[in-house]
Amino acid sequence: MIWGCFVGDKLGPIAFINGTVNTQVYVDILENVFLPFIDALSADGITDIVFQQDNARPHTAKRTQSLLENWALAHGFSLMEWPPNSPDMNPIEHLWAHLKLKLHQRYPDTRCLQGSPDAIRWILRERLMEIWWEIGEGVLRDLVDSMPRRVHALLAAGGWYTEF
Repeated sequence: MIWGCFVGDKLGPIAFINGTVNTQVYVDILENVFLPFIDALSADGITDIVFQQDNARPHTAKRTQSLLENWALAHGFSLMEWPPNSPDMNPIEHLWAHLKLKLHQRYPDTRCLQGSPDAIRWILRERLMEIWWEIGEGVLRDLVDSMPRRVHALLAAGGWYTEF
């Protein structure tokens, strides 16, 4: 499992997760990975940052929401309210698809890696990290630019499924 983020055309860090994501794991990622990224963006003069996440349980937990509200004030970002049952609207999902496509294009043997689970995780981590940091600004810009079309499609579908 991987957590990652981006802001506009700025690629953020990724975090590799062993096991399942619960509230504590998610809060740790936000505190140790996300907040330093936000602080670095702020130091570079990037403002008007909106944090977007889906409605997974660790994201909507009272503890997570409370911490995010406090961190938003302290670190100068705002929180987006996300519609229920709309993961297809989140541009990060399309970034994951891009990452997976590039992984299989560059390393076609990925589907049949052999070895211990730890060895396979290590190989995947190395490959994914390499490909992640090669994602260009154009890919990110296209994802951001697609948001008005996504919202329009969601409204036109009355909140139901869209082509995205």
